This record gives sequence, structure tokens and C-alpha cells, in this order.
Amino acid sequence: MDTEGTPQGTGERRPPHGGQVPRPAGPPPVSAVPPVSAVPPVSAVPPAPVAPPAAPPAPPSAAPPAVVPAQSAPVPPPKPARAPGAGPSLGDWLRTPRVPDGPGTWAYGHRPRPAEEPERTPTRQLVSGALIALLAGLLLWSLLWNGYLGGFWLWPLYMFTPDSWAGTMPSVVAAYVWYGLVGLTLAVGFGRLGRWPELARRVLGSRPVKAVTTVHTAPERPEPGGPEDPAGWPQLRQAGLPDLADRLADEVASGRMNDVDFTRIRRAWDSVRADPSRAVAFAAAVRDKGAAACLHPSGARDLPVRAARHDLLARQVLLGTVDPGERNPYARRGTRLALDPSVLGTSLLAVGPSGAGKTDRLVRPVVESLALQALAGQAAVIAVASAGTRLGPDDGFDVVVRVGDPDSVYDLDLYGGTTDPDEAATLLAEAFVGDVPGLEVRRAATALAQLLGPFRTAYGRFPAVPELRELLDRVPGALDGLRADLDAAGQHVMLRELAARDRQHGTHGDPGPALADRVALLDRPAFAGFFDTTGQGRPFSLRTLEHPLRVRIDLPERGHADASRILARLLLAQFNASAAARTDRSLFAFLAFDDASHTLTPQTVRGLQRLRSAHAGVLLALRTLDDVPEALRTPLLGAVGCRMAFSGVTTWDGKRFAEAWGTEWVEARDVTHRTVFADQPLTRAVHAFRKLVTGKAVTTDAVTVRQVERERWSASDLAHAVPPGHAVLSLTSVQGERAAPLLVRLAGTG
Repeated sequence: MDTEGTPQGTGERRPPHGGQVPRPAGPPPVSAVPPVSAVPPVSAVPPAPVAPPAAPPAPPSAAPPAVVPAQSAPVPPPKPARAPGAGPSLGDWLRTPRVPDGPGTWAYGHRPRPAEEPERTPTRQLVSGALIALLAGLLLWSLLWNGYLGGFWLWPLYMFTPDSWAGTMPSVVAAYVWYGLVGLTLAVGFGRLGRWPELARRVLGSRPVKAVTTVHTAPERPEPGGPEDPAGWPQLRQAGLPDLADRLADEVASGRMNDVDFTRIRRAWDSVRADPSRAVAFAAAVRDKGAAACLHPSGARDLPVRAARHDLLARQVLLGTVDPGERNPYARRGTRLALDPSVLGTSLLAVGPSGAGKTDRLVRPVVESLALQALAGQAAVIAVASAGTRLGPDDGFDVVVRVGDPDSVYDLDLYGGTTDPDEAATLLAEAFVGDVPGLEVRRAATALAQLLGPFRTAYGRFPAVPELRELLDRVPGALDGLRADLDAAGQHVMLRELAARDRQHGTHGDPGPALADRVALLDRPAFAGFFDTTGQGRPFSLRTLEHPLRVRIDLPERGHADASRILARLLLAQFNASAAARTDRSLFAFLAFDDASHTLTPQTVRGLQRLRSAHAGVLLALRTLDDVPEALRTPLLGAVGCRMAFSGVTTWDGKRFAEAWGTEWVEARDVTHRTVFADQPLTRAVHAFRKLVTGKAVTTDAVTVRQVERERWSASDLAHAVPPGHAVLSLTSVQGERAAPLLVRLAGTG
């Protein structure tokens, strides 16, 4: 459960211009968070912002865009219909033990279950055993009462009652008390032999008591105010900083600190332990600001609204509850399931039809969890969805890019912040023609590089979309002007690049016309002013993954579907390249696609596997695997470590998941019924009477038990046996731990 803090979110800021947000006329500031030098990376422990002194800004290619200051505090958005209620106090939340028990287990207050189900005795056998025990107990009591076994059982009564009581009322009372004790002893003894308590629970329908000892031992809950109480900040006391510990403990006790504050300050302290030079700044920040120390650059201490339950101490978001049915392993039945960076780092593929709950029950909770971790200085998250998708209010994000919306404050960097023409050409070629069958992306990248390199050499920037379209369409004025500028600058190497492009134009397999057609999709009036390269806009670049940013990118899917798919492919290619190129990988970088249809290419699928070692991951939500090229469906399922099939998938999609999840050995019991033929006349008469009464012939059962290999989930089961609001989910952690496919009842949002 999470601790609901005071909403103080920040997001897309509106300058004081009466509501409309004009694009700035001059170059804007390019730093939305303190520069990289202000929060230096630490190889041993991930760094956290510790209010260091000012430092010179980072280069524009590596710094995030500016956040426009807000005119007034935004109105808190309404809570979703199924948003979680208020949780426990922060102190109780901190003291609750976390028990890790495999990938995907909600560690908060978890109680491990035995690995195997205790043997269940049939009800018929329990009833017969209870009756036999009852009759045996009554028989023994009758024998004792009537003296058939002698009077030895009365000896204790005679020993502890004085002779003066003989014939008096105390003697009678003592005798009946003794009779009651003996009867109770017999009832308890024979009740245990007859398993009466288990029969009573079975009949009354109460929950059975587990008789099998669990392997794991839950940690003890620390005493409030004790030396191990996390609410008292024992790590600071052990480091000789009792004044800071008292200051923060008072913030916890008074309710001024929330779970984001605690996690953020603890991470800052971890960075201080790794780099003692930050200790002075950390101590000053805690003394001055208390729970508000070491704030996120946006100044937010929580999200405006939470739609799911989060445990920031374990970095988990609650996704649902594992179904208690027999399809799931006994150790996971009824347990709660959560996602965290250790499993999201292997990337997650979710497939389900429209209305299955992919957005409300998966994408939004995951994005929300990583946004909270970004406020704590632990993650950077980018959410990509079509305009209007409910992934949270604007105030819950630092940057909101609305492609095609003239009121959008931020722009999108088409070149991903790179200054290398070859790298930019490779990323653009992947986005423009990566989905075109029969067209080599490598040749397209070469053709683009032969234009981007000379243009950047001549003008110090990459071409805007209209300029790139003119170069690909071979507009004479654009090419002649570029050649003249290069010749005047003496750039003969770049002139040779243009000459090589001229020779390749019109040859068989020339990618130029296909590239020009795709670029034309972005050169539309709706995108006028976007993808600016002159420095007059506020472009967001994926080179900012080293900063704890919360970003949402809205694509114009309704009116410009093809352009949206190009941009989605571009973002995925840029994310793969930027995540792998980070020098500081302490932040967990995550990219979430609410709809990844027609987004994947062979190169990006290969790039997904490299994200595990780069401390990054991707969430891909699809309506069907048919939205992925057929040649990529099997490699895609193999590249991701987490696979999720929602209720309502087709048998064709289910077949792919069944192949990916493989088979397992199960115990099969075959029962054969054989008719009994009697030889004796009396036996035949009894069998005939029994058949007349029951209507069935007398048979015997022959049971054969064998081990067989079967699919964990068949295509038919995935298509027809998954109830609405459920999903089948398998998980793999970056350490290689695996969780078998589990049927999960999802906890949704409104």
C-alpha cells in the first residue's frame, strides 16, 4: 500500500500570455533540470540531487528542454473511479516488512506460501473417519462409566479429595468435575484422531489452516522508536548525524513527509556515502528544508493523483492478484503481483484487444510508478500515446509534447540530439523505411547521410523537414545552393558526398523516392513549426535520459496515422541508441508505448535485447500480433523477458504465446472403469439388485498415473479460458529469475 502525499505536481507550464502559448522568437534556455555537473554520477551508488552549488550549463545536445514557469497553481485533477484510498501512515508503511519471493511478488507485507499444496483428504474419508472416532470414543466412555475397565480412572479423584468429603455436596461437585475432565480429554483425543476440526472447516467453508511449514521466514517488524526503526533514520545516527536524524524523524512523525520524500532523501544519502564531498550540501539542505530537501528539479513532491498502489521502498506498482485456481502454481495462488525495474528491465510485451484494459490496468500504472521514481531521482520515463489517451494529468509530467498541436510548449527533436550525420541518418532511415519490405535500411541510411553531412557542414545544423524533402526530391535550387556554399567553404569532401548521391539517384533500388514519400508525411501544414532545427523552439531530445525526467509525447494518431507511426519508430530507435550510449546509467530509463502497432523493425527488435545491460526497458502494447511483421513475431517474443496476454486474444496470437511459454511435465491420471462379472449366484443377485437400485452396473476403477509433457497455456485456453479483467503474465528479471505464466486478476483504474 502507498502513502498518499499532498499533491504538488508540476508539468507543462503556461507562460503569462492569456492562455495561448506562442512559440518563442529567440533561442530559449535548454536546461530543465540542474546540469549534469551539478548532479555528478557515482559509479558505486546512484546519485541524487543534493542541492549543490551552481555549475555551468551542459551542452544543448545533452541538456533537457526548459520548463516554462507556471502562472498559477493548477487545479488538482479528479481521482479515477477506482483509485486506491488512503494508505497507512508513513511510519507504519516503513515498518511493514518487505519479503522478496520471486519476480513479480508484491513484497509489502507478503507472507510466503509453501511450494507444494498439502495433501487434501477427500470429504467422504473425513466423514467416515470422524464417525469411527466418535463411536470409538463413546465406546471407551461407556466401558469406563460402567466399570468394565476397572476403576483406575477414578484414582486421581480419590487421591485429591479428603475423606471428610464423603457423602457431602463438595464430593459430588468434585466427582462431576472429574467426569467432565475425563470426557473432555476423550473428546479432544478422539477429535484429533478423527480430524473433527478439519471436517468442521470443510463443512462450514472456512479458510483452512496451512499445516505445512513455509521455507521463508518473514522478517520481524521493527519496534516504533527502536534502534532499527526506519522512521527514525538509523543510518544517519550510525554515521554520527543525530541532529539530521531527529529533524527527519520529526518530519515523519508530524506527517509532513511522504513516501516520495523518504525515498528521495534516502537516495541522496546513499550518494553522500559514495561521495563524501556532498555531505555538507546534504546536511545544509536537510536542516533548512526538512522533508523538502533534495527536491526534484520541478519542485514536485508527489503526483497530482495516483491511480494505482505503489511501494516506493521496493520500487513496485501493484498490478493485480494471482488467481487462486489450479492453473497457477500453489506458491503463487492468491498472492499479489507487482512490477518493478528488475523485471521491466527485460522489457514487456502486452497483447490484447481494444477494451481489454491495456491502458488503464497496465500502461498507466507502470508510467505512474516510474514517474514517482523520477521524483525520487531514480528513473526517467517517456510515455508515448495518441492524443487524448488517459495516462495522467499534464501536471504529472515535466515535459508534454503534443505533436501537431500549435499550442504545444515543446517540440520534438527529429535528430535525437545527435551531431553525427551518420548516426542521425541511421535513426531516420530506421523510422522512415524500416517497415518497407525489400528496402535495405542500410542503403537508405547512406543516402540520407550523403545529404545530412553536407548540409550540416554548410549551415551548422541539420535540415528541417521541408529542407530535407527538397533535397530528397532533387529540387534544383536547394541542391545548387548547397553546392555553392560548400564550394565557397572549400569543403570538397562533402561535395564528393553530394556527387555520390547524384550518381545513385534513379538507379535500381535507389531509396531516395521512398524516403521522399515518407518525409512528405511530416511536411504537412499540421506540423508547421514542429521539428525545428534553427534553435527557435524548445525541442525535447532523448539525449536527456541521464536526467530524472517525466515526459509524455502525444501523437496525432487520428488525423495523421502514418506520420504517427513514423514518429513512433523514430522514438524507439532513438531510445535504443540513447539508452545504450549513456555514460551514467544510474537512472532506470523506460519508454512506454500505449500502442506499438507498426512500430517495430528488425533493428529495433535486436536493440531491445541490449537494453537489459543498459539499465533500461520498453513496454509495448499491441492489439494483436498481426500489427507486427510476420518475420518479427517470433524474434519479438524472444527478445522481451515479460509477456502478457489479455483476455480476448485470438487463437492465432495465443499460439505464439503458447510456443514462447513452452511445455511442462504434469502428472496425468487415467481412470478405467471395468464391469465386474460375478460367478457365485448370491453375488450375481446382489449385483442385479444394486443395478436395479442405482441404474448402473457394478464396476471397478483402474487408475494409471503417468508423467506427460503439456503446454503451460494452450492457444485455445488463452483465447477462451481467460476471464474478462484477467491476463496471463510471465516475468523474467534482469538477473535471470523466471516466473511461470500466471493467471492474474488485474486491478484497474477509472
